[in-house]
Amino acid sequence: QTGKLDPHYPKICGHKGNVLDIKWNPFNDFVIASCSEDATVKIWDIPKHLLTKNITTPKKELLGHVRRVGLIEWHPTANNILFSSGYDYKVMIWNLDFKGAVISNPVKVLDAHKDVVLSMSFNTDGSLLATACRDRKIRLIDPRAGTVVQEATYKSHRVHKVLFLGNMKKLFSTGTSRWNNRQIALWDQNDLSVPLLEEDLDGSSGLLFPFYDSDTHMLYVVGKGDGNIRYYEISPEKPYLTYLMEYRSHLPQKGIGIMPKRGLDVSACEIFRFYKLIPAKSLIEPISMIVPRRSESYQEDIYPLTTGAQPALTAQEWLSGVNKGPLLVSLRPGSGTVNSLPQFLEPEPADLSQHQGWAGEMLSEEMEDLSEAEVSRKHLKVEEKLPDHEQMCISNGFDMFECPPPKTENELLQMFYRQQEEIRRLRDLVNQRDVQIKQLQLELRNFCTNTGRY
Repeated sequence: QTGKLDPHYPKICGHKGNVLDIKWNPFNDFVIASCSEDATVKIWDIPKHLLTKNITTPKKELLGHVRRVGLIEWHPTANNILFSSGYDYKVMIWNLDFKGAVISNPVKVLDAHKDVVLSMSFNTDGSLLATACRDRKIRLIDPRAGTVVQEATYKSHRVHKVLFLGNMKKLFSTGTSRWNNRQIALWDQNDLSVPLLEEDLDGSSGLLFPFYDSDTHMLYVVGKGDGNIRYYEISPEKPYLTYLMEYRSHLPQKGIGIMPKRGLDVSACEIFRFYKLIPAKSLIEPISMIVPRRSESYQEDIYPLTTGAQPALTAQEWLSGVNKGPLLVSLRPGSGTVNSLPQFLEPEPADLSQHQGWAGEMLSEEMEDLSEAEVSRKHLKVEEKLPDHEQMCISNGFDMFECPPPKTENELLQMFYRQQEEIRRLRDLVNQRDVQIKQLQLELRNFCTNTGRY
C-alpha cells in the first residue's frame, strides 16, 4: 500500500529511551524485537489485523544489560534465540521459550570485547558469530562455548560492519582506511591475520552497510548519507570480488531495510528488494533489483532453494550443541518447505530436452535432409571441443570415484551446495552447446543455399 501515513496512525511506544535497533523474527512475521537506550530489549506481538491502537506493553522484556543496548540479532536457524549487545561491552544470549513476561537472566553472557560491539553476523547454521568492535578488531566467536576462535588485529582497516558470506567461509567488512577513506575488505574466516583483499571506495564519511544474497552470490553495499548502492559478485576463487555496477540516486538514504526472499515478486524476476529511508521527504522508497527476462514462466536458475520461514531447531536443541542449516523452500508458487539437508534428486532427461540445441532441437527442418552419418560427424565435432574434465563420471554433482558418500549432516550439506554449483555449471554447458548448434545450423543453411544454386 502506497501513500502518506496518517500522523495519528497507532504506534508501538513502550520504551523509555530512543530505540536503537529493531529486528523482525525470521520465523514469525508478527513478532518484533527492539532495543533501546533504556538498557532493555522488548519483544512485541503485532496483531494480524495490524495496529488499531498504540501498543505499550511488550510480550516479553529482557533485563540484563546495565547500559544502553545498541544491537540485536535473531539466531538464523533456532527458534526463539535472540542475541543482544550493549554499551556494557557484553553480548547476551536469550532463550525466549522461558515463561514469564520478564526475563532477567540470559542463558549465556559473552564477555570477549573490550569496547562497544558495532556489528554482529551469524554463519549459515548459527554455530559461529562474527563481531566488529570499536577497538578495530573482528572476532569470530563460538557463542555456546563463549570462546574466541579467530581475532583480526589488522591495523590498516578500522572495521564498522562485518558480514558472513553464506557458505563461502569468508567474511566481508566495511570500514575506513588510515586516511579516512571508506573501505571494504574480504577475509578468510580461518585466517583473520591479513585480508584477502581491501579496496578504498571514496572519501565520504557515511557508514557502508553490506547485504549478501547467497542464492545469487550478489553483494550489495549501501552508503549512509548518499544515494548509491554498489553491486558485486562473490566467487570462491580469485579475484573473489567482482564489481558489477552501481545504482545512483540524488536522494540520500539515512537507513535501509530489505524484504525476505519469500516476499519477492518472482513473476517479475525480482531477486532483491530494498526499503530506503529518505528523511528529506519523509519517505520510504522501495527499490527492486530485477533480472530482465521476457519469459513469464518461473525462472528456476535465479531462484534456487532459499531460506524459509520455519526454524530448523528448537532453542533447547541449539543450546545443547546441535547444529543444523536452515530449512529451505522453493519460491515457485505452490511449493512447500524442504529439509535443510535435501536428498539429491535423480537427473531428469526430460528437462534437458527443453533446452534448445539438444536432440529434439537438433532435428530441425534443415537437418532432416542430412544423412545419419553427416549428423554424427557434426555431433562428434561438438563433443571433441569439450574439455576432458567435462566428460568425467559425475553423479549428483560429485565424482563418484574421488568423493565417497557423506557420513555426517555437515558433509551432506556441503555436498548439496557443491551439487548446486554443478547444476549451474551444467546450465552453462547447455548454453555453450546451444551456441555451437546454432552455428552448425547456420552453416547447414548456408550449405543448403549454396547447393541449391548449383
